[in-house]
Amino acid sequence: MMTETVEMIHEDALPGEERKLHPQPEWQPRYPGSGRLDGKVAIVTGADSGIGRAVAALFAREGANVVIAYLCEHEDAAETEKIVRAEGRQSLVFAGDLGEKAICDELVQRTMAAFGRIDVLVNNAGEQHPDKNIEDITEEQLRRTFQTNIFSMFFLTQAVMPHLREGAAIINCTSVTMYKGSEELLDYSSTKGAIAAFTRSLSENLVGKGIRVNAVAPGPIWTPLNPFGGATKEKLAHFGESTPMARPGQPNEVAPSFLFLACEDSSYMSGQVLHPNGGMIVGS
Repeated sequence: MMTETVEMIHEDALPGEERKLHPQPEWQPRYPGSGRLDGKVAIVTGADSGIGRAVAALFAREGANVVIAYLCEHEDAAETEKIVRAEGRQSLVFAGDLGEKAICDELVQRTMAAFGRIDVLVNNAGEQHPDKNIEDITEEQLRRTFQTNIFSMFFLTQAVMPHLREGAAIINCTSVTMYKGSEELLDYSSTKGAIAAFTRSLSENLVGKGIRVNAVAPGPIWTPLNPFGGATKEKLAHFGESTPMARPGQPNEVAPSFLFLACEDSSYMSGQVLHPNGGMIVGS
């Protein structure tokens, strides 16, 4: 039970600040690096906090220079930058709405100017807005959720394609809600289904070029997305208890799935989805 959870600001403060979360999410890598991403450059979206921060930290420990893309939480992004640099790696911090194609193009241009290459793209940024009734989902919210969660993946993938070489990897973040559904996250769950289909289709499209495309479908993970995404105080108090492990996961329990799919350990995998979800059995 998340007994220490304080009352959070909700949707008007999206995407939310990790530094205000109690208890603090665990992003720290759990083991020494082994050079699995030495010399590589990774773009990680939503890297200011949550799963994105944990992925950035682990990638840096494994030798990658990391581009920290985020929307507007500047203090959180600055903390992620410190984490990456503490691992002895270079970083580029980029703020912008990736639901806009021009912003995605700019991000890639700045990455190439700074590092001259792109090896890994992690499409992780997302937002959610709980609604009990489908009639409560406004047209503005519906467009916004799809723009952030799936349009951004199309735009950013289009932007990086001229720069990806054989051996590059794209990893998309979908969700357990794609498989199990969520009665209060209709638009969010729909985008996650689109992401799974996008992953499998893009894999088929790019596998001949030697570019692998996979996804990760986390279960309930303790990140700013949930309290700042409109979850009630009551729901947060029991967050993650419905999983077989009876607890929420931590970002650093999800990040190794992204690392595995980013490095050569998964060289014979494409079009697949990994499920760090606390033991829930879902169709893959």
